[in-house]
Amino acid sequence: MLDVRRLRLLRELSLRGTIVAVADALAFTPSAVSQQLSALEREAGIALLERTGRRVVLTPAGLNLVEHAEAVLARLEQATAELADARQGLAGPLRIGTFPTAARAIVPAALTTLAAHHPGLEPMVSEIDPAGVAHALRAGELDVALVHDYDFVPSPAEPGLASEPLCAEYLCLAALSPETAETTEGASISRWRDAPWITATPGTLCHAMTLRACQAAGFTPRVRHQVDEFATVLALVAAGQGVALVPQLGVAEPVPGVTLTRLPVHRRTRIAFRRGADGHPAVAAITAALRTAVPEELRPGP
Repeated sequence: MLDVRRLRLLRELSLRGTIVAVADALAFTPSAVSQQLSALEREAGIALLERTGRRVVLTPAGLNLVEHAEAVLARLEQATAELADARQGLAGPLRIGTFPTAARAIVPAALTTLAAHHPGLEPMVSEIDPAGVAHALRAGELDVALVHDYDFVPSPAEPGLASEPLCAEYLCLAALSPETAETTEGASISRWRDAPWITATPGTLCHAMTLRACQAAGFTPRVRHQVDEFATVLALVAAGQGVALVPQLGVAEPVPGVTLTRLPVHRRTRIAFRRGADGHPAVAAITAALRTAVPEELRPGP
């Protein structure tokens, strides 16, 4: 009989690439991960890994077993959800991941609704960049998370995860020059090709979005500042330090001297969870609460 915990380690190895990365993510030692994977090979009766020096790659049999592991883990999530649904009342911790804008604009109202309907739940919110959500969900560090993607930076399908749409918002070009602003959708960012730019830090989706949006307009932005918090970005724009792309929810309130030009570029937010966990009553409860917290104009259509 194949051990489910070892199947999970094999799946993580296929995604993270090295035994050290798996060990770091799951709080094991590399030696313990290697021992468990060796035990899985003995259970399977066939080589699942090929070791070349320090590198480890999955054999065809190992890759095939990972596909079965995905199905097994999804069914276990479903079984857990059904057992939780059979119990009376919801209680215990609910670990929620979110990016900063949603943490300010959506999550607080959702938690108020959640507390009113399910006072036994203990929501625990952590800020996390969407790029790190998949690993955190698969590792069991989060139960549900808000993620986003952009028109120029679509999110790839993640093994073992599922998601549902929550909201969509347009992006604005934040600039200090009101006399050149356009207020209708369809404005081009190419007019700011010679301006200094303020972007998010490298490695984030927001940073990639700005670079690709500018490249699609025919230029590479001249980056002066790299800042993640949109309130700070807008303050720098107001100080004449450059222009920036800011999502609709990133503008908490008007900033004197800053003009926002609506662009035909959008950010979409989704609720992500482990595949099979959508039927879990706690996941369903926070999903419903998040939907009620989204402003009407940002909700997806039927």
